[in-house]
Amino acid sequence: MSQIRYRQTSVDGLNIFYREAGPADGPTLLLLHGFPSASHMFRDLIPLLSDRFRLIAPDLPGFGQSEQPSRDTFAYTFDNLAKVIDGFVDAIGLKRFGLYIFDYGAPVGLRLAVKHPEKITAVVTQNGNAYLEGVSEAFNPIQAYWKEPNQANRDALRGFLAPQTTTFQYTHGVTDPTLVSPDGRSLDDFYLARPGNAEIQLDLFLNYESNVAAYGEFQSYLRTYKPPVLAVWGKNDPFFLPAGAEAFKRDVPEAEVNFFDAGHFALETHAKEIADTIRDFFARNVKA
Repeated sequence: MSQIRYRQTSVDGLNIFYREAGPADGPTLLLLHGFPSASHMFRDLIPLLSDRFRLIAPDLPGFGQSEQPSRDTFAYTFDNLAKVIDGFVDAIGLKRFGLYIFDYGAPVGLRLAVKHPEKITAVVTQNGNAYLEGVSEAFNPIQAYWKEPNQANRDALRGFLAPQTTTFQYTHGVTDPTLVSPDGRSLDDFYLARPGNAEIQLDLFLNYESNVAAYGEFQSYLRTYKPPVLAVWGKNDPFFLPAGAEAFKRDVPEAEVNFFDAGHFALETHAKEIADTIRDFFARNVKA
């Protein structure tokens, strides 16, 4: 296991925090977190892979230790998040890398893949959705906000930012909730409670519609370039359904789909199993 380093770099004037570990000449994985978390969601996975892989895990703007610019100066859209991560990739000199996409990390990472298909060596999706059949009814209140973006529908979503909802995201679908450390969700709640962060998250809920609109473009990328695809999916996820994992086979028939008896944050209970699956997959499918 190599040491983990905690770094910052500037992208268009924004300070972006990231974790880095592993040999410089190893296959690179760009680890992209989801809502409401940050790169700390990979705290168990990174040590399990860092003997062989170069691992880079940034915090998105407004998340974790990265800068939280004002909504007056930075539009919190998924296009802008992807633009920052694209700049981040350039800033630290990544030329070829695999994507590990989870939740929000999926639309961010797949935007990078669409723009720079030549850079992507593989796609590992852990409950990172790109298909309509993967979207559960849990999104209905958010979809109501898309249809009528008024204050009442915005305020109706504030419960998604409450600590009890964070706990639900971590523990729903987990056979033994005592296996889920409180560390991750406690950090998430800390970051969500920062002044101004709630409005940032509500902006992103509204803009999530742009991701659904981009599904066709993401699927076209997969169908055209057919990168090696590995799905490592918590099958009990209340937000992104198993059908969303299986759907990757439609565009990449050789995609490998693995289900774990886990919830949304599958790494909390199945980090070792997921790490072993990634090792085996890369050994067989990824040369660069």
